Amino acid sequence: MGQKTHPFGLRLGITEAHRSRWYAPKALFGELLVEDEKIRKFLDNRLNRKPPYAAVSEILIERTREELKIIIRTARPGLVIGPKGAEVERITQELQYMTGRKVGISIIEIKNPDMSAQLVAEAVAEQLKKSRGFRRTIKMRADSVMQAGAQGVRILISGRLGGAEMSRSVDVRHGSLPLSTLQAHVDYGFAESHTPSGVIGVKVWIYKGPYSTEQDETASNAAGGQARARGRR
Repeated sequence: MGQKTHPFGLRLGITEAHRSRWYAPKALFGELLVEDEKIRKFLDNRLNRKPPYAAVSEILIERTREELKIIIRTARPGLVIGPKGAEVERITQELQYMTGRKVGISIIEIKNPDMSAQLVAEAVAEQLKKSRGFRRTIKMRADSVMQAGAQGVRILISGRLGGAEMSRSVDVRHGSLPLSTLQAHVDYGFAESHTPSGVIGVKVWIYKGPYSTEQDETASNAAGGQARARGRR
């Protein structure tokens, strides 16, 4: 039997850093962990599942004694900020009310959405919901990822494809995808497409090349601190 590992979890602490960055005593740890999950679900429902559809790919959470800092990586920062910052202020107030803590929100723009596995997965799921041809959809999306500069990509969809009675899996692969190499920068995303015939799962792997010290430092500076663990030499 093949033993599958999560591309992010496998590299956590080696070339990838945690998406929640804080320390807490044992008595508080569980409560804060549950709060992090509530924050992520709230922001995902607010920004991705209904207007303004801001294409948020990643939410990083940092905590200090006084403040809760949330870093949102999005392809459409203008929609998150809103006219004159109205939308981000509204979200900040709602999060402060929900958590009872002082909240600060930072927004980082994703320059190339085709290189974000989560955004690619969401885009494929959206196309499948519109009953487009699934083979053509995943092939076109994989081609656009390779044109954006990726060294390898795999898109896997599973479920009642095309409304068929029996579920199946179809995938498309381009380039190389070294999943077991810890120094390989593999981005992973998952999304669900709720179609009339059932739920179709979409998984996307994008290989961006090997990690380097320069990439790690650039990534950490962009996220306002030690965003990523440094690659091993």
